[in-house]
Amino acid sequence: MTEKEERKDGYLIGVISDTHGHLRAEVAEVLKGVDLIIHAGDIGKPEVLAALGKIAPVHAVRGNMDGHWAFGLPETEVVEVGDLLLYVVHDVFRLDIDPVATGVVAVIHGHTHTATIENRKGVLYLNPGCAASFKSTPTVALLHIRDNSVQAEVLEV
Repeated sequence: MTEKEERKDGYLIGVISDTHGHLRAEVAEVLKGVDLIIHAGDIGKPEVLAALGKIAPVHAVRGNMDGHWAFGLPETEVVEVGDLLLYVVHDVFRLDIDPVATGVVAVIHGHTHTATIENRKGVLYLNPGCAASFKSTPTVALLHIRDNSVQAEVLEV
């Protein structure tokens, strides 16, 4: 985030996962106006990241279904928003840190195609679900950050 964005009172973060090469038009409308977009893997094609980048700056991690084109993407990433740390990993079972010990306030993940919001030991665990249209209703999430408060909501697209 830019220095100016880091001094804001609040942030709206778009969270998406499992696009598998398909970015629905409705996603752009839902994410319009966010400060940042986090993609939790299984992107599918670099064009998805390019399209998301036209909406807001993007942080993305590589998923298990991402091909050779994605080898330059990290498997995990720590994203700093204001004074808070968010940890991004595609498959939460590959979590390689202790979020509480490292001061992470939220773990963002995907992989299961099921949207979930959980609180574990004071850490928010957010899976935005699957943004591609497969067997279930496509979903994305919004992360609302104000001061040290982090709240998530899942939206159908």
